[in-house]
Amino acid sequence: MAVRSLTSRRPVRVGLIGSGIGPSLSPALHEREASLLGLDYTYRRLDLDELGRAPSDVGGLVAEARRAGFQGLNITHPCKQLVIPFLDELSEAAGKIGAVNTVVFTADGRSVGHNTDWSGFRDGLVRGLPDVRMGVVVLLGAGGAGAAAAHALRALGVGTVHVVDVDLERARSLADRLHTVAHPVGELADVLAGADGLVHATPVGMAEHPGLPLAAELLRPGLWVAEIVYRPLETELLRAARAAGCAALDGGGMAVHQAAAAMRLFAGVEPDADRMVRHLRELISAEAGRAR
Repeated sequence: MAVRSLTSRRPVRVGLIGSGIGPSLSPALHEREASLLGLDYTYRRLDLDELGRAPSDVGGLVAEARRAGFQGLNITHPCKQLVIPFLDELSEAAGKIGAVNTVVFTADGRSVGHNTDWSGFRDGLVRGLPDVRMGVVVLLGAGGAGAAAAHALRALGVGTVHVVDVDLERARSLADRLHTVAHPVGELADVLAGADGLVHATPVGMAEHPGLPLAAELLRPGLWVAEIVYRPLETELLRAARAAGCAALDGGGMAVHQAAAAMRLFAGVEPDADRMVRHLRELISAEAGRAR
C-alpha cells in the first residue's frame, strides 16, 4: 500500500460501537501503534450501555460519528449484523460473511462496511500454525466470529469445513452462504474424529464464561486447535489441547491482525503486526496484574 507522508496527515478519529465495551483493549492497541507510526490518532469507545442506547440504534450512532468527522468505526457485539442496513455499501467479504466489524467513511461521505475478522483469523492462523494439514476442519460456533473463520478457512483452501453449533439453523444458514457442512452438537465427536483441525469460535473460555467447549477426551495428537478467544490468551481449551499433544494457537493473532487491517482502512498506514502482538500481550499482562 502506498503510504503518504505522515506529516501531511490530518488527525484520525475512530471509535468502537458495542455493548459492555468498557474493558476493551482496542483503544490502547490502536493508539499505541499509531503513536509509534507518528499519527495523531484517537480511538473512542461508544458503549451502548453507558450511552443508554439500544443495539437497534446503531444506525443513529454511525450517522452521528460520520457527522462528527470520524474516519471510521469498529463494530462489535451485538451490532455486527444490525449495522448492515444502515450502511451505503459492503465489501465483498462482509457481504458473504453477513457481518461487519469495521466501517469506513469515505471522502464523499459514504459508509462502507468491511469485515477484518476473517483476514485477521487467516493471517493469525497462517503465521501461528504454518504447514498444518487443512483437508478437513471442524468449526465450533456459527456466530459472527465463526462466520469470519469459515470464510477464512474456505479462502485458505480447506477441503471440508464442518460447522457445529447449538443453533442448528444458524449453522445451516452459514453453510448456505459459505459452502460448509452444518451439524448439530450431538455430531461433534463423529466429525472431529476424522478432522485435521478444530477452530473454536464460541464464548466458552472467556473470562466471563470459563470452561471447556467440548469434552477433553475428544482432543488427540495430530489434531491442531485454533482458539478465537484471546482474553485470557491461555484458555482451558488450549491447556487441554496441549496436554493431549495438539498443536495449539491462541486468539491473540486474530485480535491483532484484524486490528491492523482496520488501521490500514482507517488511516492508510502499514502497522507492524509483530509489534502489535507485543502491545497486546503487554496490555493483557498489565490487566491480569491489576486483577490480582
